[in-house]
This record gives sequence, structure tokens and C-alpha cells, in this order.
Amino acid sequence: MSFPMPATEEIVGHGSQTQSLLADLATGNVAHAYLFAGKKHLGKFTIAKWFAKTLLLSDAKDEDQERLAFEIDRLFHPDILVIDQLWIEDLCEDFDVIAKSSNISQQHRHKSRAKTDTISIDDIRALQEKLQEVSGRTFRCCLIRSAERMREEAVNALLKILEEPPAGVVFLLTTESLSALLPTLVSRSRVLRFEPLASADLAPLLRDTEDEEARFLLRLAQGAPGAIFRLLRDPDLLRLEHQQYAKAVAFWHAHTLGERLRLLDPLLKRGDESENFLLHLALSLREERDSDPHLVSALTAFVSDQRTNASRPLLAQRLALSVSEKRELPHE
Repeated sequence: MSFPMPATEEIVGHGSQTQSLLADLATGNVAHAYLFAGKKHLGKFTIAKWFAKTLLLSDAKDEDQERLAFEIDRLFHPDILVIDQLWIEDLCEDFDVIAKSSNISQQHRHKSRAKTDTISIDDIRALQEKLQEVSGRTFRCCLIRSAERMREEAVNALLKILEEPPAGVVFLLTTESLSALLPTLVSRSRVLRFEPLASADLAPLLRDTEDEEARFLLRLAQGAPGAIFRLLRDPDLLRLEHQQYAKAVAFWHAHTLGERLRLLDPLLKRGDESENFLLHLALSLREERDSDPHLVSALTAFVSDQRTNASRPLLAQRLALSVSEKRELPHE
């Protein structure tokens, strides 16, 4: 029996993982639960969706393949159940948008006015309710993106399902942090680890991109194809990344301590903006021809210390002062 390989426009790299999954199917050794672990934007959930589609089409008649594939891709098919984007008050309330990535009922979240994307026990119960519906197919697939979002009671509810899994049900979970998950969930899943890809693997995505821009995207992506897809599809986001990079370069070449401190504003609060600016600081320092070990040590110390409860404004001041002293620039 042959199975469809992932389309190149959907999956980049990770050939050993896709081959391992196909081998499980070919040998009748499909696990009840898979856990795809790795950093953000590597393509874990894309591969999870591809494998679910492969499983669901594995026993379909040739004449039904196209119709079923259409239903699966749009989450119309009753045997693919997905928890991805969640209803969040004031942040994500459009059920039409949510339905493009999740097809488990979220009315309970609307009623309780859920304010975060934490996966609750009610979300798992909604999934379990759908699993109780009768299916005549060999496989049913349940996908959960970012399983670390699950509260402990949600994990325990999922573990109860895994103790006596319904016949043919396959759970496909992704996580950015195995250590954030309960060990019991990890031990009951077949873990596939995903690593950043080499630039050579990502280069085909940039064949129509100018060389300088391609180099910038490769540096920024850090081996994650999903990051490149996002930036190529969103010119405004790419423009913002260029602005952040320019700001980081300006920090290393600022003429005064005060100017440096102003440029470090994004680091004063925890969050994605801070992490992103730290990445640009590291990338721009790496591009410096005379990258001084002292500057590298100063940035490394900030990255390490900001993981504690230390005052971020104080840490930013220390970083700016350390760099200014090395550059021997005047203090305002």
C-alpha cells in the first residue's frame, strides 16, 4: 500500500519524522498518542495535520479521495477533531475565524467568558463528547496544538481517555516544551523531536527573494520554515522586523548612554516584543565585524538575568552601561 507524501509547499525538511510516521502506518504500528516536540514554527502542527489526513485517507476508495481530502482540509470531516485557536474574550471572538483551525464546540468558553488560551477540562470534555459519536472508519484523529496550554485537570481528563483509548483514535499533540508537560502524558505518547533546519533546507523557500533579503530571513528564521512563511505572506510584519533590526544595530553604535537606554525600551517588559528584540540584538551583534567578547558577555548576562525576578529596567541600564563603557562613549 502506498501513502501520499507531504507536499513540498506544506512541509519543509523533517524527512526522518515523516518517514517514521509512514512506517508506523505501513506496519500497523500506529500509536494511540504522538507528541511532536520542538521550538515554534518548525512545522510540527503541519506534519500532524498531514499525518492525520494520511491516516484518514488510508482506507478510502480512490473515487472518494478528493472529496474526503477537501473535507479533512476544511475540518468538515467528522473523524478529524482539532483544538487549535480558542475563543478568548476581547481577543478572539469570531467563531468563523476560529472554525478555520478548530472544530470542537467552544460555546462553553463563550458562556464562561474565557480570557486566555488555556485549554480547560471543559475543552477536553467537548472533545470526548465528539469521540462518543459512532464512526465507520479505521482511524479518528484528535489534534491539539501547544499541549502545554492544558491545565492539570485537562491533562488528567486526557490521560483517562488514553488509558482506554477508543478503537482507532490517534492523538497528535504538539509542544514547544516537553518539560512543561506532566511526565505521565509524555510517557504515554510516542515522542518525535523536531530540530531547526539547516539553511540549505530553507533556501528553496527563498528562490524568488533577493539575496540580501534572503540572508536576512534565514538569520531571522533560526531554522524555522514557518517563520519564513509568515514573513513572506505578511509584508507589514517583515517591515516591522527590519525596523527592529535597524533599532538593534543602532543600539550597538549609539553615541550616548541615554540614546542606548531609549533604544532598549522593548526590553523593559516581559513578552514577545522583548524576546524578539533580544533576538535582533544577538543577530546584529553577530554581524559586527569587530564583535567584542565583552559585548557578547554583556548581552548573555542580560539574557540569563532576565529569566529571574530581577528588575528589567535595572538590567537594561546595566547592559547599556556595560556596552557604553566598552565603547568608551560619553555618559549623558
